[in-house]
Amino acid sequence: MQLTSYTDYSLRVLIYLAVHKEGLATIAEISQAYGISKAHLTKIVHQLGLAGYLETIRGRGGGLRLARPPEKIRVGEVVRQTEGTSLVECFDPKTSRCRIEPVCGLRAALKDALQTFLTTLDGYTLADVVARRRNPLARLFAAS
Repeated sequence: MQLTSYTDYSLRVLIYLAVHKEGLATIAEISQAYGISKAHLTKIVHQLGLAGYLETIRGRGGGLRLARPPEKIRVGEVVRQTEGTSLVECFDPKTSRCRIEPVCGLRAALKDALQTFLTTLDGYTLADVVARRRNPLARLFAAS
């Protein structure tokens, strides 16, 4: 399974903000740290704000910060929010055009696999992801 770049970048934004807990960060800083376009990050940050992960402060001296403590943000929850839960088209019988769906056993196996994947990610919080790596990550971000 491969996560979309949208989910990857969403998680990276959250990691950056978890490492930089004090103060506010800007899209420009995050863009520079990861080498991701500001335009793309702007869309991601907007959606993360709507989903309740980020707080955005407008105006001079504004920026971004986590809206919740890193301990309260589950990685599986973020992946569900950004990826959805439709791994293949037959997961949604209303829109599926798969001709073998009525007799196929693959959907059940894929649903089980997806659930196991997400359950594993639910076992990790944003705090877990950065806990022992906070200092190396901060140094890496400072070097960029």
